[in-house]
Amino acid sequence: MRTGMMALMAKSIRHQMPYDASVEEVASMLDDPAFREEVCRAQRAVRHDVRIDGDDVRIDQWLPTAGVPSFARKIVGEETNLVVTETWTSPTEADLTYEIPGKPGEIHGTLKLTPSGDGAVKTVDLTVKVGVPLVGGKLEDLIADLITKAMQVEHRTGIDYLSR
Repeated sequence: MRTGMMALMAKSIRHQMPYDASVEEVASMLDDPAFREEVCRAQRAVRHDVRIDGDDVRIDQWLPTAGVPSFARKIVGEETNLVVTETWTSPTEADLTYEIPGKPGEIHGTLKLTPSGDGAVKTVDLTVKVGVPLVGGKLEDLIADLITKAMQVEHRTGIDYLSR
């Protein structure tokens, strides 16, 4: 590798969330601003703004970084702004982007709803890239772990929501 060039690695995430509900019921839940706000509260967002406009979903939330390793907290701060954007390209598929405004990195992927037995599965595939020398790989692992935990909270909240 020549001086000044940096190899960019990436971390892939695949997370599946099965529901005992139809694809249509899960899609309806994901289209409900009240559900999205409930998820933000369950994820312990300090503040949040949920906007659903047709096929576009935008969730702007501030999350505490307590428990984040010190090397990462120097980059993300005491709380971090996370903006999640879903652009639905069909009733069952969306392009998905996570942004941390003002911070290095890219998080892009897809979201798909598919039938599974008597229920449905929400599958999220993401690629996390952080181009920071020396700690980029560690940050990718940390971000992937935080997003996975956030999706686990969303899944539990969704199961509760659909049971009502």
